[in-house]
Amino acid sequence: MGCACETKRQVITPERMAKLDAFLTTCKGKPGGLMPVLNESQKLFGCIPVEIQKKISQELKVPMAEIYGVITFYNQFSIEPKGDYIISVCMGTACYVKDAQKLVEQACEELGIKPGGTTEDYKFTLVETRCVGACGLAPVVLVNEDVYGRLTVKGGEMKDIISKY
Repeated sequence: MGCACETKRQVITPERMAKLDAFLTTCKGKPGGLMPVLNESQKLFGCIPVEIQKKISQELKVPMAEIYGVITFYNQFSIEPKGDYIISVCMGTACYVKDAQKLVEQACEELGIKPGGTTEDYKFTLVETRCVGACGLAPVVLVNEDVYGRLTVKGGEMKDIISKY
């Protein structure tokens, strides 16, 4: 059975595995090597599936349970593939009171997914985030590193933002 990352998007390629192998070599035996390896793995593969976790466990001699615990604790790591564009809707207090939930609903309708989901073509992943620190721009949506603020529910802005990507 292949990992979820391989169902529609081939992320585990020989080239990427070679890069991971080279990176693992530089981290073996060093204290605190797990986090850099997980970061590199996430960057290379877009997720850290079980196959990659096993490889990291064997090479760094770190128990699988510890690796899984770190992956599931930190938001930047994922065991499932994410879309090319991560749409993050801030749900902090300032954004929430300015109808951020309705922006989430509009994005769900436009993309055909629920929060936390990824479109079938792996183009978009929709996430609800806590405060992004841009309260003066509430409500705020991020698409990867692009920030969109002072959005309105009635203006159809969510659809316009998605259509840019």
